[in-house]
Order: sequence, then C-alpha cells, then structure tokens
Amino acid sequence: MELLSEIYLLVLCSPLMIIRGQGFELSDGSYLDTEATISASVNPLLVDLTLIPSAAARGASNPSTKSQIVKPSNHLTTFFNQCNPKGNAFREEEAEDSMELLPAIYLLVLCSPLMIIRGRGYELLDGSYLDTKEVISASGNPLLVDLTLIPSAAARGAVCLDGTVPGYHFDPGFGSGANNWLVDLEGGAWCNNVRTCVYRKKTNRGSSNYMEKQIEFSAKLSNKVEENPDFYNWNRVRVRYCDSGSFAGEGYDEANGLYFRGQRIWTVVMEELMSKGMRSAEKALLSGCSAGGLSSLLHCDQFRALFPSSTVVKCFSDAGFFLDAVDVSGGRSLRSVFQGVVSIQGVTKNLPASCTSRMEASLCFFPQNIVDGIKTPTFILNAAYDVWQLQESLAPKNADPQGYWKDCKFNHSKCNASQIQFLQGFRDEMINDLQGFSAIKQSGLFINSCFDHCQSERQERWLGDNSPAIGNKGIAKSVGDWYFERSEVKAIDCPYPCDNTCHHLF
Repeated sequence: MELLSEIYLLVLCSPLMIIRGQGFELSDGSYLDTEATISASVNPLLVDLTLIPSAAARGASNPSTKSQIVKPSNHLTTFFNQCNPKGNAFREEEAEDSMELLPAIYLLVLCSPLMIIRGRGYELLDGSYLDTKEVISASGNPLLVDLTLIPSAAARGAVCLDGTVPGYHFDPGFGSGANNWLVDLEGGAWCNNVRTCVYRKKTNRGSSNYMEKQIEFSAKLSNKVEENPDFYNWNRVRVRYCDSGSFAGEGYDEANGLYFRGQRIWTVVMEELMSKGMRSAEKALLSGCSAGGLSSLLHCDQFRALFPSSTVVKCFSDAGFFLDAVDVSGGRSLRSVFQGVVSIQGVTKNLPASCTSRMEASLCFFPQNIVDGIKTPTFILNAAYDVWQLQESLAPKNADPQGYWKDCKFNHSKCNASQIQFLQGFRDEMINDLQGFSAIKQSGLFINSCFDHCQSERQERWLGDNSPAIGNKGIAKSVGDWYFERSEVKAIDCPYPCDNTCHHLF
C-alpha cells in the first residue's frame, strides 16, 4: 500500500468495517471528497463470483489492471507481520492479487477479529487542517443513531459554512438516566482562510448535505453498561460540527458565500435540546474531542447557565488542550492557524472577556489561557504526546520542509534521541500550563504518556480489557469517579516510555 501524500490509512482487524476517506488532494492534483463505506457484519452474505469465459474471445479483458496495483509500503508489511496470528509473512507478490483498487485510495484489510480504520492525522495539501478521527470499532450490534436536522435554524441564520441547516444525533435515556444528559460536540479541526473554508463547504465539516445519515454511538456515547457504565442510560447527543470554528464564529463573507455562524448554531441546538427535555435535567455533562474538546471549554460556562442551580453540570474536554507551542523550526504554526480562524470567523466577540481584556484575541483560543477562569467543574483528558499536535502544530510540513520529522511524527518508534527530547519538552510545557487548573479543587485531570488523540471516542481506549490506565485506573472510571465525586482524579503519567498500557497510534 502506497502512502498517499500525508495520508496513512490503517486497517486493523474486524467484524464490522466502515471506511471513511476524508477530503484530500490526490497526487495528480485532483481533489477527492470520499465517504466510502464498506460493511461486513458478523454473519455476512457471501456471494460467489461468476466469471464469463466467453468474454476473452471478444477481447473483454483488462490487461492494465495489474500495472495499476500499488504495492504495500514497508509500514504495512511490518504491521501485517506483527498482526498476523498465524505468522504468515506478507509477500508483495500476493498483494497484487489481494488488494482492491478504489479510485485513488488503496486499502489493505489485515487480520481480524477487531477492525479499526483510522485516517491518520494529516495536513491537507490544499492548506486546510483536518482532524481525521473517523474510527469505528463495533460489536455485533452497533448502536446506529439517525441524524436530526433543525430546519427552523435557517430563519435565525444558524447555518453551516455553506448555508445549510445544522444537525445532531440523539439517543434517548432510560431508567435511572432518563433525566440526565451528555451532550458531545463533534470535532474536526478548523478552517482559517477563504480557501480552506470554501473547500470545507463541500465536506461534512461545512455542510449538512454531506453528513452521514446515521453514525455509531460507542465509547462515552454507548448505551451498553459494560462499555459505558456511568453514562450508558443517559440521554446522549452528538452535535455535528459544520462551522469549522469550534462553534464560536459570528460573521458572513458574502463574496464567497461563507456563513460563520458557529455561535448561533450552538444557541439553536441547545434550545432544541432544552425543548426535548434537557431543561428538566438533573445531571448534565458537556463533552467534546479535539476541536470539539476546545468547544467544550469555550462553551462550558454558557452550558452551565442553561440550567438551574439544582442541576449538576460539568464539562469534559478530550484532546482539546492545544498548546501555543514552538514548532520544530522555532516558529508557532498553530498560533498562525488560530489567528486566521479568529480573524476570518469573527470569533473575538465570543471569547471570554476575562482573557481578551489582557491579551490578543487569538491567544484566547488556546485553552492554556482560559481554563483557569472556567467556573464550571471541568475534566481534561489529553495524551501528553498528542499526535495531532505533533503532526500539525509541532512538525507540520511548512516547519519541516526537508522532512527531517516525517518518519518520527507518524511513528514515534522512529524518533531519534533529540526528537524524543523535543517531545519531552512539549509534555513538560503541557503539564506546566495545567498547574493552575489542577490546583482548582473541582477540576479533574488525566494526562497519559501516549501517542494518541481523542481517547474517549474509541471503545478500546475508553473502556476495554487493555485500556490505557494511570495507577490502574482507566479513562472511563476516572471520568465517572470525578463526575460523581467518588474520588478526586488528578492523574499525570510518568514520561514516555514508562506507560505500557498505551494504545499508540503507530
């Protein structure tokens, strides 16, 4: 399997396979916005192939097929040999017969019984920043939840980048959780200039026209007690992300047909959920991952203000603690991105005044400058060596034009001593920036020394037989203990490579 530009697609083991390719630029310069889905259930219908021998006499053959097949890279050959339980080595000559050619995407299915398909974090060649975290890990009976659009949002201008109405997925609570609500804000990076925002109008990050009609609820959104013991029977909501500004923008670019209405979407969706019963919530938790994790921090106190004081309201940010870190070239790549987001999307007016009154507005898009001022109890989950930040903030292509960091940023085992030292400095900076937050009595913290991103969205990270843990306590239990105040949770892992419970991405 050839590595396409900055894209790595890894197929690990499985009963259910869903492949989602995100929009990206192909090596020939064309753009591909894929939503390819391949599904094989536990009891798949297997249909025999029927060949047409008589076709040969009429020249109906395809002699060019073999020459189009791309052989697997060393990354996948190595992985297959590690993953294959029978020890059968992967041979490139067999790959030509076993690989299926999808238009410009080559996917190799390795092993089984659990399959995760992961679009690796990457920088799009069109300049946009896309967080590819479409990971589906399903049991025999996945919970698929329908998309609900909000037609009335259009009249209030609460629309996606392209002007389409926003949406969400909702699975009602039951039993003892019927009056409790977990609202999860979807992530997916940002657009920071006209070019990247126009591009996103044709993706599910900028238009409800491209959103999946159903998505799977698993991990923190699962309705199974064995997968999600503290929140399984709550009302669970995933709010779709189509403003590309962490639900914080307010503006309109008429010339390019761009609606920056993230804050309005936030307001309309919350009102919709309140009308569906959330106003009577006894307990509520606002969560999010990546750009959604940042959103949960930016909107945490606004979420608290929706409810009476008798409601227990807290916030949970996963992989949303983006640092204003110095990159490998000595610059600040992510600061440049955030400056663009705040400027083009009119985010300033929706940032905390307690921050913007003392520093430049775009710096208030960085959680390190706002978390100490959040009044609502908040829990922060983050990998100390966050792979998205490694790839897109610390060592993006523009900061590493010679590719010195290319192998390291996609596979930490290939980092040399000086690179590991640099990454240890990043971890130290994260822990230092969280000191004030950690001192807040009501706060919660789980910072593990893994190369990972969005750990609450994958069942094997959230709660499983071999889930990541700090001091023998995993992520799901840590979040639950903190929310229900069963114990204080302020867990910071020892530096890499001490933690053998990590599920590293590569």
